[in-house]
Amino acid sequence: MFRETLTVKNPSGLHARPASMLTQLCRKFESDIAIIAGGKTINPKSVVSLLSAGVKPGTEIELRITGPDEDRAGAGISELINNLSE
Repeated sequence: MFRETLTVKNPSGLHARPASMLTQLCRKFESDIAIIAGGKTINPKSVVSLLSAGVKPGTEIELRITGPDEDRAGAGISELINNLSE
């Protein structure tokens, strides 16, 4: 299992364009991917799930990935989240 704690730095959080970008990336991986934020488990392969979670800038999230490509998925998703900007 891949686990990493990240802080959302994007000024708009995980809304609209950043959520869409994250969803597109996550759908490329076979592994099961979850983001835990504020006690909620979010499916990042669903843009609706990401948008309804209301993840704001400065929110600490935990990325959890299990599956055959978990390390590659974790590296790519972490990089995207860390480098998201408006």
